[in-house]
Amino acid sequence: MFFGNSLTAGYGLDEDQSFPTLIQKRIDSLHLNYIVINAGLSGETSSGGKNRIDWVLKHRVDIFVLELGANDVLRGLDLKETKANLKAILDKVRSSNSEVKIILAGMQAPPNMGNDYTRQFASIYPSLAKEYNASLIPFLLQNVGGIPALNLADGKHPNAEGQYIVRENVWKVLKHAL
Repeated sequence: MFFGNSLTAGYGLDEDQSFPTLIQKRIDSLHLNYIVINAGLSGETSSGGKNRIDWVLKHRVDIFVLELGANDVLRGLDLKETKANLKAILDKVRSSNSEVKIILAGMQAPPNMGNDYTRQFASIYPSLAKEYNASLIPFLLQNVGGIPALNLADGKHPNAEGQYIVRENVWKVLKHAL
């Protein structure tokens, strides 16, 4: 299950262009017995995810990829609250299946948020990965973020070409969990 915001949902693209769908295609081509669930919701914050997690955990989840936090940063929310919300999500995931493999999709704050805020935000994901014995994608948008040719006109969401690079960023970590 990919649980996230518009980056996971594939904002502005056809459903078959989102990186979770591209991951499913790769899984299928390798004849692996997994079904990808894209639980991305545009505009989702960590608080919204915390409120929504019980509903999506009605599905049995073997691998849970958490991609939330970017909208918290864009709204300048308190990072202590962001971390607490992410922890609450991870606690519910673990309590639903103690054997679930967790992958955290790390994000980075834009530099205009200030050095302290940017550094504090970046530290959330490695800290949670260590605490929950989870795998970490260091930066989901590596080699995509800030590159106009790989993003939609809004400059925030990967275009179809960018989604292939995001898929590779995720695959580097996900393949070990599969």
